[in-house]
Amino acid sequence: MIDDIQKRALHRTKIIEGQVRGIEKMIENEDYCIDIITLSLAVQKSLASLNKLLVENHLRTHVTHMFEQGGDKHDEAVAELVRIFELANNRG
Repeated sequence: MIDDIQKRALHRTKIIEGQVRGIEKMIENEDYCIDIITLSLAVQKSLASLNKLLVENHLRTHVTHMFEQGGDKHDEAVAELVRIFELANNRG
């Protein structure tokens, strides 16, 4: 993993961890539902940010390498990216 991306991804996971702990406490304290939902939505945004970093790393490292190899590896890289795109867009 690229050092800068790894550092940013780990930082993002720490933020997500804190946000999830916050949601847990809010539920235990029976806080106002809209406040809990607001934090839950923030976690989702943080996860999207983490996914963006991971995709960037994958493109800059693995996909670049697979494209350079050509042939089946090129096709495999394209299939991976299509699969991730489909997963991301089929969420409900």
